[in-house]
Amino acid sequence: MATSSGPGGGRAVRYLGSTKNLAGCVGGIIGLALTFTGVSGPYWPLVVAGLYGAGALLGPPEPKVSLVVDDTAVETGRLRADLDGLVARVRSLDPPAEAMAKLEETASMLRDVLARADLLSTSPDALYEVSRTIRTDLPTSFETYLNLPRWYALRHGGEAATELLGQLDLIAGSVSRTAEEVYETEARRMRDHTAYLRDRERVRDDGTLAEQSGDDLTLPD
Repeated sequence: MATSSGPGGGRAVRYLGSTKNLAGCVGGIIGLALTFTGVSGPYWPLVVAGLYGAGALLGPPEPKVSLVVDDTAVETGRLRADLDGLVARVRSLDPPAEAMAKLEETASMLRDVLARADLLSTSPDALYEVSRTIRTDLPTSFETYLNLPRWYALRHGGEAATELLGQLDLIAGSVSRTAEEVYETEARRMRDHTAYLRDRERVRDDGTLAEQSGDDLTLPD
């Protein structure tokens, strides 16, 4: 048996299973009940159709499909948890003290940025950079260093530690630039507010001067 697979057929099938159609059917059943009790009289088709239409109109709409990614506040919360977990794991593995200090410093900058979900919500590129730092860059640097074979670390420990510290400096520089970009929005708002306050005071001062000048005028006799 052939079935309609076009757009119109698909919409019709979806409507048959919708809450509006079910509500309309309930109204239609009520109309039939009124018909069987003789209330509707000869106009029962109109009564049934009218009650079906009323039920369909009053029925709740179908829930909309949402494909939106979690909002920024939720994502920044997850990133903070990932960052705290990363710092704790690295500390437990006893990395070089200088590397741990650099990680703590970078983590502090990242926490400051993540605390401003309102600013990150308008800067998806910055949010991506923060996410990449926490979930890719920092873990990769420490994993690579800590997974070196013991014999290699004994022979080339100084080289490997220097390489790790260099990577952490590069990551810290990237985080610093991202933070500057994020806070530039806030700094611009501060500058704009300062300009507004100065303009407001200037207008008030000009008005006061004009009033004083008017008071000093001496009218001729």
